Amino acid sequence: MPSYAIEGVIPVVDPTAYVHPSAVLIGDVQVGPGCYVGPCASLRGDFGRIVLHEGANIQDGCVMHGFPGHDTVVEVNGHIGHGAVLHSCIVRRDAMVGMNAVVMDDAEIGVQAIVAACAFVPAGMVVPARMLVAGMPAKLRRELSPEEIAWKLEGTRTYQDLARRCHACLREVQPLTALDAGRPALRALQVEPLIALRRKEGVQS
Repeated sequence: MPSYAIEGVIPVVDPTAYVHPSAVLIGDVQVGPGCYVGPCASLRGDFGRIVLHEGANIQDGCVMHGFPGHDTVVEVNGHIGHGAVLHSCIVRRDAMVGMNAVVMDDAEIGVQAIVAACAFVPAGMVVPARMLVAGMPAKLRRELSPEEIAWKLEGTRTYQDLARRCHACLREVQPLTALDAGRPALRALQVEPLIALRRKEGVQS
């Protein structure tokens, strides 16, 4: 992947992590074991430190950056959806930031909390553990159910598995000009969207 030192500080990537070749890592970036960093993600450790703890995922198009002297951290099993922006904030263990959400300076997303897609978490906001926040600006909505927390963890495990799959077999190729006979199905772990879980809960209730 494009990886750049600045002032002698070089990014560190654990051998079991997978960083897509189109992602960019600059300076004081630390990517822990089993992490996944998706295509076109930008992790800029040219001011403050960027840290991904074990099993975290940063999906395609995400941006992580921060002010000098301020770390931007995603803790163990943190899950950052497509296109999200994290700036000088911390995402605690097993928490999730949804697609295209923005988490601003000195904000903290609590353990097992979820930030909804497209939410704007303002500077300094502290999201309690196991809470859902949504909106622009983000507001506390409700406590998450055990089923929703389990759903989030299941989704995170699919990205940990994806890191292993990418190490094993992802390679650059030329596209085919027509469908090949006997085209194989992908062997990804099965996980349903959250709306499917809610529909099932509605049927049960």
